Amino acid sequence: MTRRFLFALCAVAASCAPPPPARGETLLFVDDHEVLYRSGTRQVVHPLKKYAQNPVVTPDNPERPWEKSIQWVSVYRDPQSGKLQMWYQAWSGKGAEDKRFKSVVAYAESTDGLNWTKPDLTLFPYRTRGYDVAKSNIVLVGHADGYGDRYSNSVVVRPDEPDPAKRYKLAYYDWDGKPGEAGVAGLCVAFSPDGVQWTKQGDGVIQPTGFGAKTMPPPFADESRYFHLKNPDGREWRQWRYTETLSDAVDALWDARLGRYVIYGKMWVQGPDGGLAWKHGMGRTESADFLHWSKPQLLLTTGEDDPPNLEFHTSPVFLHEGVYFSLNQLFTRENGTIDNELITSRDGLKWDRRFARQTILPRGGKKAFDASFVLTNGNLIEMGDEFWFYYGGNRGLVRFPNPDEPDMSPRATQFGSGVGLATVKRDRFVGIVPDPKASLRNWNPNDPNRKPEPKANKIGQVTLRPRDLSNVKRITINADAARGSLRLEVLDEDGYRVRGFTKDDFRPLTADALAHEAAWQEKSLADLPAGRYHLRAHLDGAELFALTLLE
Repeated sequence: MTRRFLFALCAVAASCAPPPPARGETLLFVDDHEVLYRSGTRQVVHPLKKYAQNPVVTPDNPERPWEKSIQWVSVYRDPQSGKLQMWYQAWSGKGAEDKRFKSVVAYAESTDGLNWTKPDLTLFPYRTRGYDVAKSNIVLVGHADGYGDRYSNSVVVRPDEPDPAKRYKLAYYDWDGKPGEAGVAGLCVAFSPDGVQWTKQGDGVIQPTGFGAKTMPPPFADESRYFHLKNPDGREWRQWRYTETLSDAVDALWDARLGRYVIYGKMWVQGPDGGLAWKHGMGRTESADFLHWSKPQLLLTTGEDDPPNLEFHTSPVFLHEGVYFSLNQLFTRENGTIDNELITSRDGLKWDRRFARQTILPRGGKKAFDASFVLTNGNLIEMGDEFWFYYGGNRGLVRFPNPDEPDMSPRATQFGSGVGLATVKRDRFVGIVPDPKASLRNWNPNDPNRKPEPKANKIGQVTLRPRDLSNVKRITINADAARGSLRLEVLDEDGYRVRGFTKDDFRPLTADALAHEAAWQEKSLADLPAGRYHLRAHLDGAELFALTLLE
């Protein structure tokens, strides 16, 4: 084969190859970061839609006696194969004679995200309190001699990790098993090449946390952190008075913007009298290697507008299109319920609670598996034109199964806990709609020339901050205009209309579309002279979610 023929063959192959995906920037309107101002509009948060056949993973008890209750869940989808992996906390409670098996990390797999298989592994046979199960789906157990239980599980997968043995990273809470004052609980980590075979790292606890000591004052700097009391029956109540630490639930992510691992989790704040362990707020710590973590930083707490009995449970975070999202868990301690809200940030540090207490993933009805609480996580799973979120649910107390639960075998129709699935259309967490209470004219109420207006306003506009559009070849619109219309226009940097790019020149969107191509009658973006421009979306009975600027 000649060199000329090879060159021609390569040229033909290149011409037939699909073009590389267009690079672009998606502007999400979950806040007003991209907005200069909005007129006659309001923002609406969209609750996630629950899968009708929830729960997708159920506790298989008594066949799997370590699954009396299912709680925390973490999910990863391989972008190449589409295979999904799930790690979830399974609790057997007092049924475990061997303390390592009281609260374990169990594993499941799926090809479609709806039907899950629990593999029979030989890593941890379950031989405790009358059970002898040679194979299980347990992939990690707790410490044998810890004062309390192993708790939570959050998995981060780095396909580009140079060390194959560390491709999967797990953050969880456990005890080091040391007696008395030497013993501590806190952040623990493990590494794995495949998400199944895990190796615990360090000397147990990577970063210690406070435990107990409710209402006690912080110790002096030169005083022991350890404190214990004896009950009348002789049992000891041990307490570790560490301050400014994370608590017992953590959610980890790889922050590609920072090039670092970040954990968000519970963090204790002190009470009105300065006493320890009053309420939980949102805490954060970061690491370059997943082993050495920075001093935890308190970011956010409940405020004056929140009910006095409300606190954060934990605040799992994911990063998408330049925005940090958290399905923030709201805990009411006296009744053991957990609700959730959507909060956002542009830097991961300063958080926006404009949708405070507006539930984005509602609890189920009285007999539902998720009646009492919903345990969210930071795992956004992209499935076609939808975002999928898996969550742990329970209708008992936050940690323990309800003793009055019905049959929880695989044949049961009702479950006391499980893993649920909820979805949302791509980028449709928050939309901008015309405010029905808005006035088209800002009339003086005493003006005799004031004209009557429609009872419910349907018109609004969103003007974006000026930006350079010289590299933008196309704009797509994510909006629902099925009951109205949406038009886009271009203004120059000083706010003057550009001929050929007005709303009247725009070919209106009158459908529900995730990526509607923006087009004007006679002009294209290539006709715009160099400079900075405002984009303005005109809404007439329509809802705007996002704009994507493609190069």
